Parts: sequence; C-alpha cells; structure tokens
Amino acid sequence: MIRKIAVLTSGGDAPGMNAALRVCIRAGLFYGKEMYVVYDGYKGLIEGNIQQVNKDFTADIINRGGTIIRSARLPSFKEPETIKKAIEILNDFEIDALIGIGGDGTYRGLNDLAKAGFTVVGVPATIDNDVGSTDQTIGFSTALNTICDCIDRLKDTSSSHQRCSLIEVMGRDCGDLAMYAALAEGAEGVICAEYPLKKEQLFKKLRKMKAQNKDHAIIIVSENLIDINQLAKEVEEATGFTARTEVLGRLQRGGSPTANDRILATRLASRAVEIVINEEGSRIVGMKDNAVVDFPIEEAVSMKHEHVHGLRDLIEMLQ
Repeated sequence: MIRKIAVLTSGGDAPGMNAALRVCIRAGLFYGKEMYVVYDGYKGLIEGNIQQVNKDFTADIINRGGTIIRSARLPSFKEPETIKKAIEILNDFEIDALIGIGGDGTYRGLNDLAKAGFTVVGVPATIDNDVGSTDQTIGFSTALNTICDCIDRLKDTSSSHQRCSLIEVMGRDCGDLAMYAALAEGAEGVICAEYPLKKEQLFKKLRKMKAQNKDHAIIIVSENLIDINQLAKEVEEATGFTARTEVLGRLQRGGSPTANDRILATRLASRAVEIVINEEGSRIVGMKDNAVVDFPIEEAVSMKHEHVHGLRDLIEMLQ
C-alpha cells in the first residue's frame, strides 16, 4: 500500500514546475498520503535532502516561475551504484513512490529507478517541448510568450535603424520554440534542426526586402546550430542590411507561467498522483490531442517527439 510519496524537479527549470508541484502535494494529501519533497533534484536525493510537507507549503506558488524545491544536474545518476544509493535513501525515509517533474534527462533517471524496482511517475516539464510522450510540455507556452514579447520589442528598435535582427532562442535539438515563434511573429526566416539554413535563399529574400526599402527583418535561430555572429557579418556583406544578434538565453526560462501552463500542470500532475494511488506501476503522463494520457516508462523514454502536422508547410507558405 502506498503511504508516502516524494516529488522532485530535475534538469532545466521551466515555468509551471511549481504549479505541478502544488498539485502533486495537494492531491496526495487529499488521498490521505504523506507528502515529501526532494530539494535539488537527483543531487538532493543522493544527499538525503528530503522534507515532509503539508498544504501550507503550496501556498502562493502556482504563479511563481522556476522551482521552489530547486533543481540540479547529476551526470553520475546513471551509474548503478548511484541508483542503488538513491533507492536506499528513499527506503530509509520509507518513501513508496517518487514523482519526477522534468524533461528527458529526468525521465532517464526515473527509468533507471524503475528498472531497479522502485515505483516512479514522470511529469513533462521543459521549455524545449522535446518530450516524445506528450504534445506539449509544461513551460513551453510561457517560454514562447516570453520570446514573442522580446521580439516585439526588438522589432521597434530594428525598424528605427532598418536592421536585420538574428535572434537565438533555446530548444536544444528541438526547433519548436524557433518555429512557433517564427509563425507567431511573422519572421522573415527561421533556422533550426528541422529547417536548416539555406544561405543563398535567405540572402536573396533579404536583398529583395532591402530593395523594397523594408524597415526591418527578423531571423529566428535555434541554439547550438550556427555561429550567429558570423552569419550576421555575412548578412551585412550579402544584403546591405545592418545586422545585429540577440541571444535571449535563460531569460526564456523565467517569469510567471501562463494560464495554459498552469492548467496543463494541473491536469498532468493530478493524473500522476492517481497513477501512484491506484498502484498502476511506473509510468509517464502526457497530453495527446488535448487528452491526458500515460505510457509505461520504458516505452515513453524511447518515444520521439513529433511536430504538429503542417507546421513546416505553414512556414514555407508564409515566409
């Protein structure tokens, strides 16, 4: 019988993690379970940084960005001895199940715990939206809105100086932030893993815009793909536009979560607690076609992220 449930957040922080944490704690308490939090992710788990919490712990956190129980990365967590130690610590606290809120790195850690016989449930939270078992992750909506707000402001200054702005956004190996932002902002170009750079095509378009005396151009670029400073120099040489680069960086992680992220966190986290209470085994929750779903963890970690159908076609048509 499940008596004690622990919750941790791991990997990169994402707006809405606190909303998910709040729901996990409150739902667990509703079902009469003892609830615990693990500070500092898997690192804190190994260090035994675990604390029992009550409903008061969740007061006024639904609208807070980041994660109040903090996050940290622990590369050694994949090692068998580290997993064994983690389970020993969970057993010392008499924890029966662990809910992990995070992205694919968090899921790999949960899967290793599950393989060792411990009950775990994963809740997807990452601004990158790169988790295969869900259409949307907690934090993506807020990060996208932050990017759009920044680009709106950059348009003002770009227009004043007739500039081409190359704006680097996060996303790791997933181009969702770049592509969705490009559609939302009517960007003149997008460069990401799914939409690679075609220099001559881009330069031709910018030269045409310059000849038509267009007052600005916006190019959105996913991180870790190209040197945007070098590309800016090439843009200037090839098109006549003055080019400037902007790296939004961790600014995209911060801020109060959108209503969409708060509601998504509520729906997913409540299902995660139900899975634990009903003793359905180790699973990952997600959203598919606006319905809450869940998968066995070993299946979920191998699933590949699929982009919204027609997204590339829209970008081609509207650029």
